[in-house]
Amino acid sequence: MSSQHFYPIGTPGQAWGAAERAAWLARQRKQRSYADDVVSVLERLRGTFDVTGYGALDYGVEHYPLLAVRSRDWREDLPVLLVTGGVHGYETSGVHGALQFLQQHGGDYAGRANLLVVPCVSPWAYERIHRWNPEALDPNRNFRKHSPAGESAALVDLLEPLRDRVLMHIDLHETTDSDESEFRPALASRDGKPFEPGEVPDGFYLVDDTDQPQPEFQQFVIEAVAKVTHIADADARGEIIGAPLLMPGVIKFPVKEWSLCAGITNARYATTTEVYPDSPRATPQQCNDAQVAAVRAAIEYALDHRVD
Repeated sequence: MSSQHFYPIGTPGQAWGAAERAAWLARQRKQRSYADDVVSVLERLRGTFDVTGYGALDYGVEHYPLLAVRSRDWREDLPVLLVTGGVHGYETSGVHGALQFLQQHGGDYAGRANLLVVPCVSPWAYERIHRWNPEALDPNRNFRKHSPAGESAALVDLLEPLRDRVLMHIDLHETTDSDESEFRPALASRDGKPFEPGEVPDGFYLVDDTDQPQPEFQQFVIEAVAKVTHIADADARGEIIGAPLLMPGVIKFPVKEWSLCAGITNARYATTTEVYPDSPRATPQQCNDAQVAAVRAAIEYALDHRVD
């Protein structure tokens, strides 16, 4: 398939250079507003939480403040519960699920833990409903020190002082039909590789850490989400997105090796959610509700199984 044009930019078999990246960037269009959808919501939460900046991104004439939400009663003797969303800007329920969690349940853990929520890691991509940043980099392969992706570098720096204090980290994502129609073909073209079509799972699933698996934790979250929306089945090979199924609705990746968001800290309990918003069996609100259910279950399990 490497000799066939499966993406409108690039030459099959050749990795992109500056011209191809510029052509890709020229195709991107702003479709929604980070200021209206995210920043305005966080402004309304200032009466309840500490909303602080942890940097900013400047892309051309566009300026994006990066915002984090912290418990107002932050205490050094309490564990940290970390929620991240919008690492991939097109994964809408990751952003809106994090915001909904803050609005509905953010105050539930006062005195028990410190809550830290970053609802939209990639604001430029959120506005363009895209996976990459303007430099055609995937933030979720670049969460490491001195990262080439500004979104990733800023979050790594924010979390560096907390690496060993984070008890639980849940990173909110989606798997969409556009993964197969746009994003995986673009990735193959960018890297000069052949595109091998895959299968998009219908339903919710989780990604555990190969190097520090927590199967009971993952199962607890899956059972909570199953009350809100359906859990993805394995395909005919017994896999989800090419990874073997560990248990219903759970696969695993080497998250630190791949520089994924869920591996930034040394959290004992870490997971990545994957919601399927294109399912005929799920509404956008259900997708947000599934993310909220996952966050609440992850927190509940972590606090109940805390080891000091």
